[in-house]
Amino acid sequence: MSTISVVVPSYNDAVYLAGCLDALAVQSRPADEIIVVDNGSTDDTANVAIAHGARLVSEPVRGVWPATAAGLDAASGDVLARLDADSVPAPGWLAEVERRMSREDRPTIITGSGVFYGANAPIRWIARNIYLGGYFALIGLLLGHPPAFGSNYAMRRDAWLELRELVHRDRGDVHDDLDLSWWIQPGMIVVRHDTLLVGLSARPFDSLGGLWRRMRIAFVTLAIDFRAWSPRERRAAHRRASAHWGASDEVDVDVDVEGEEPLPA
Repeated sequence: MSTISVVVPSYNDAVYLAGCLDALAVQSRPADEIIVVDNGSTDDTANVAIAHGARLVSEPVRGVWPATAAGLDAASGDVLARLDADSVPAPGWLAEVERRMSREDRPTIITGSGVFYGANAPIRWIARNIYLGGYFALIGLLLGHPPAFGSNYAMRRDAWLELRELVHRDRGDVHDDLDLSWWIQPGMIVVRHDTLLVGLSARPFDSLGGLWRRMRIAFVTLAIDFRAWSPRERRAAHRRASAHWGASDEVDVDVDVEGEEPLPA
């Protein structure tokens, strides 16, 4: 199987980062490489990364996209797995990434969802079913395929080498996963697996201000991407490619929650 690099951007997230790296240390299928991107932190982020044996990359340009792109550029694996500093993958997460990326359909990107920790039960339910569920449903409808979820996805390195020239990687005011998803090219296959789960902090829901900031960045991202590659042009490009290959308009597949058989999305 291909080698797997795990990329974790971090900005003043030392405590959460330690939990993420602890979880990566007990994977049944170990990572071939773990890269922590320090995005100008003033806390113990760098020391935590080094203490856990991760490769430390510094990115002074503030923002999740600049930090993520720096880590993806530095990674040497054939498969580039992406987590946030507060992501807590289950022990079998990387084994599942390896299994899914080895399938005959050779997906370009696989993505999963998250189970929130912290806050109270109603907030966690809203976070998973409305906030995150809405992201997958609404953005998936707009794209015509599932969007990548920045806290939990894996991508083939050769796809990144193509997409890195298209995405708005130097902008700190866009959502990296939404921007990446928009620039998925015709022929690239995005697969969402509901069994590919990680734990996620519910801290974005600590305040309405923090939640609104995330929503505002989503609108900014879409506005930027709409101008650069309009929804009509994007959809037409995917349709032309599908017709050329004799395939259906959709390029994605999904699996049921038990992960038994692939179903049309």
